[in-house]
Amino acid sequence: MKRNVELVVISDVHLGTYGCKAKELLRYLNSIQPKTLVLNGDIIDIWQFKKSYFPKPHLKVIKKIISFATKNTNVYYITGNHDEMFRKFTDFELGKLKVCNKLCLDINHKKTWIFHGDVFDASVQHSKWIAKLGGKGYDLLIVINNVVNWFLEKMGKEKYSFSKKIKNNVKKAVKYIGDFELTASELAIDNGYDYVICGHIHQPQMREVINKKGSCIYLNSGDWIENLSALEFDQNRWTIFHYEDHKHLLKDDETEEIQDINTSDLLKIVTQFT
Repeated sequence: MKRNVELVVISDVHLGTYGCKAKELLRYLNSIQPKTLVLNGDIIDIWQFKKSYFPKPHLKVIKKIISFATKNTNVYYITGNHDEMFRKFTDFELGKLKVCNKLCLDINHKKTWIFHGDVFDASVQHSKWIAKLGGKGYDLLIVINNVVNWFLEKMGKEKYSFSKKIKNNVKKAVKYIGDFELTASELAIDNGYDYVICGHIHQPQMREVINKKGSCIYLNSGDWIENLSALEFDQNRWTIFHYEDHKHLLKDDETEEIQDINTSDLLKIVTQFT
């Protein structure tokens, strides 16, 4: 039984990289029927794309998204830094699929501002080669982490996250996340928004920020590499969906997979942007 959800936001999937948890994301997408699906940046990782590596589960995620757009779901693809090549298609619309750089919605009479968030990252804006090098290093760290976790599971031990450990213990990383959240929130307050929703920093979050000018709710959808998280709005409330907390309830179901798009043709379309 699929869950009807009014709005779902996912980001930082990084399809085309070794760290992407496409199978898990596909199980989640197959379990819901959203009225609106917002893809908030870095869905396909053009920076690290390799023609030799784009497994079937990654393609199936794209097919599933297209399937949503061909039926009753409004799909917004907000561009991020890793899929910035799509920015030349800003305002492109195909049926219920729209490509944009940001999105402003009225949700339950609340002004909501949605954007990826890389605009706050100086390393992305001014030194892209450094950011790309960091992206490759992060991807390698995730691959090593996956191998370690495979052995830990075999030994019956709990999984361990290298990058979370680093983020939580390196003062600069903690400060960067805090500064990011505060900057986004203060801009939202200045512009009269009730909610601001970002991705980019791979840190799921939902918190209220208050300053002298007012207040807003800051939300972040996290990622599908480590946190495996999404934002959901339904029955007038926001929640953070964590795959690990619900995976026992999700089943593999590919009956909804769109059939009229050939996998090889879809891969050719993806490679045109590399």
